[in-house]
Amino acid sequence: MKKENTTSATEFVIVGFSELPQLKVPVFWGFLFIYLIILSGNVLIMVIVYFDSHLHTPMYFFLVNLSLVDIIYTSTIFPKMLATFFVEVPRVSFDACLMQLYIFIAMVCTETILLTAMAYDHYVAICNPLRYRSTINRTLCLQLAAGSWMFSLVEPIPHTVLTSALSFCASRQVNHIFCDITALIKLSCSSTHAIEMLTFICGAVVGLSSFALILTSYFNIISSILKINSGRDKAFSTCGSHLTAVMLFYGSLMVMYLRPPSTYSMTQNKMLSLLYIGVVPLCNPIVYSLKNQELKNALRKVKRMKRK
Repeated sequence: MKKENTTSATEFVIVGFSELPQLKVPVFWGFLFIYLIILSGNVLIMVIVYFDSHLHTPMYFFLVNLSLVDIIYTSTIFPKMLATFFVEVPRVSFDACLMQLYIFIAMVCTETILLTAMAYDHYVAICNPLRYRSTINRTLCLQLAAGSWMFSLVEPIPHTVLTSALSFCASRQVNHIFCDITALIKLSCSSTHAIEMLTFICGAVVGLSSFALILTSYFNIISSILKINSGRDKAFSTCGSHLTAVMLFYGSLMVMYLRPPSTYSMTQNKMLSLLYIGVVPLCNPIVYSLKNQELKNALRKVKRMKRK
């Protein structure tokens, strides 16, 4: 690309799903419905856990944090994405684009650590029940949650700084549903080697290590379940649901970010991103809570309190 066609960006245009104008209305209402379900489901979990003291346990503590993460990062992406359906030229400033990228990376990192902590909590509860109260104590829970949030607020800074230093070609059209790093790399005319390596290394270290710990925890959990006679079906159903949500989250992220940029297909990336942006946050309240009898009982209590 010639140097004169390389400039500093002041704003971008989010392409979204503009290539499907005939499906604009049904797709918009579908995404709006998903977003509202995500918000209401996760807010409901947080309210129920807050009002029922019996749910003030490590598992529900991590679940509340996970719900907060899902609310933040879907709210960072969905409103702007929904606006692209009806705004003729859906512009976003360069600073707002970087902020969206920063929040997205931060929340994804937080979710990976929280999912690992929840898997460890399940492992200790099932494999070492007698040591559960002494191992998974209040101090450890606070340290894990605070550590995940603090690390995740720092980790995206290098990505954001390197992205802000990129020069972009004449096109300002981000062929994605949000300011994703893969789409911004595609638009850049300057060297993107540093940011590509950083994305790969961070994804491998944070993503693959936490994924390996989760799989190890569930392998031990399943081994312990096989040794018991009663309640095996229910335990397998619960573990299967959890693993399905984890596989969707990690699988889509690894396919998206742990591959060479030369293989990026923006259409495929948009489809993949819908898995961890929409499907996983939609599934989390169902998988981790709404199938849980304790939470259902707590919901009934909250309803009775409101009637009084």
